[in-house]
Amino acid sequence: MPPKSDSTEAIVLNYVNEQNRPLNSQNVADSLQKYNLKKASIQKALDTLADSGKISFKEYGKQKIYLARQDQFDIPNNEELAYMKEENAKLKEHLDQQKKEITEVEGEIKSLRSNLTLGQIHDKEAKLRKEVKEMEDKLVKLRGGVTLVMPEEKKAVEAMYSDKISQWRKRKRMFKDLWDAITENSPKDLKEFKEELGIEYDEDVGVNLQSFSELLHHGKKRTRGQ
Repeated sequence: MPPKSDSTEAIVLNYVNEQNRPLNSQNVADSLQKYNLKKASIQKALDTLADSGKISFKEYGKQKIYLARQDQFDIPNNEELAYMKEENAKLKEHLDQQKKEITEVEGEIKSLRSNLTLGQIHDKEAKLRKEVKEMEDKLVKLRGGVTLVMPEEKKAVEAMYSDKISQWRKRKRMFKDLWDAITENSPKDLKEFKEELGIEYDEDVGVNLQSFSELLHHGKKRTRGQ
């Protein structure tokens, strides 16, 4: 008596025949999870089908390998095999062409999605016009001599700048005193010794403490003159 179409045995038998390849119980259980079948019931169904001769099986130690019965399938002759290979090549060529067309369509869709819609263009135009207006207003204020930086902010920046200049001057002096003490009686060439230690003076990297100090004084003089 054949198993009912919705029974565990029928589901397992149909799967084994469709796959037509060696399978163990775990392979079948993993593939039939959508039917909510427990592995124990699948194992039982496999064993029942094997015992009734509906599927074949081989034992390898404790492992059982199940396979669809090959006598239920029509085995093609050489001529049929050649025809099937030819048809398979045609189908593959057709599939490759379809994939190519799909890729082209996807590229066009991606390109269209990257373009702005009319509404987005209008929004972007409005935003740019607003930014231009703000910049024009700022330019008018600058041309009219309006100070855009609050005095308190300017004073705070100058104080911070002055502190950094003082720190720079102090560290420069500390280094000079230490360097003079170390090299006072050194027989080494001071330039070579400096390069050996990887020491760089301000001048070596293109900066000058005096020029930065004068920049601060120049800013203060200009403030008093305004």
